[in-house]
Amino acid sequence: MRIFLDTADTSIIKKHFATGLIDGITTNPTLIKKSGRDPLEVYQELKDLGISDISMEVVGDADEMIKEGKGLYDTFGDCCTVKVPCTPDGLKVCRELTRDLIKVNVTLVFSPSQAILAAKAGAAYVSPFVGRVEDNSFDGPKLIQEIVNLYREHMVRTEVLAASLRDAHSVAKCYEYGADIVT
Repeated sequence: MRIFLDTADTSIIKKHFATGLIDGITTNPTLIKKSGRDPLEVYQELKDLGISDISMEVVGDADEMIKEGKGLYDTFGDCCTVKVPCTPDGLKVCRELTRDLIKVNVTLVFSPSQAILAAKAGAAYVSPFVGRVEDNSFDGPKLIQEIVNLYREHMVRTEVLAASLRDAHSVAKCYEYGADIVT
């Protein structure tokens, strides 16, 4: 069981990472820019704290995301996990980066079929959005269970990172249903 924080607020990250209970960070450039900071500076600060897994989101078309993802990996090394959307371009980027042994987190996953495509593209992590699924009157933790069962049945190595969790009950349910990581 691993716990990632989903924030760009480095003071919150420092506080909770110091407990020894936080295993990684997921964030995005929009969150970081809202804080008035440069994403590269924030990523460096997180790396300097000793955080070994930081999902760094890339944006643009496939070529732009590939270039940005490779640049982030070249700058930050193995602590860099490139975060891409579960779109045709994002899956193409995932495939390309994983060929270069760069970890990829495929985000914005709302169905088992998207999780299958992400795994097929080579994702290290798939991030189903539990909270957003529940906003649309579907059972978010049940989505985690369905994906975990599919992956186990087919011996898929992609890890399930339950994202957009909003309460402790959802965290517990996602772990109960087999999530590898929660954020």
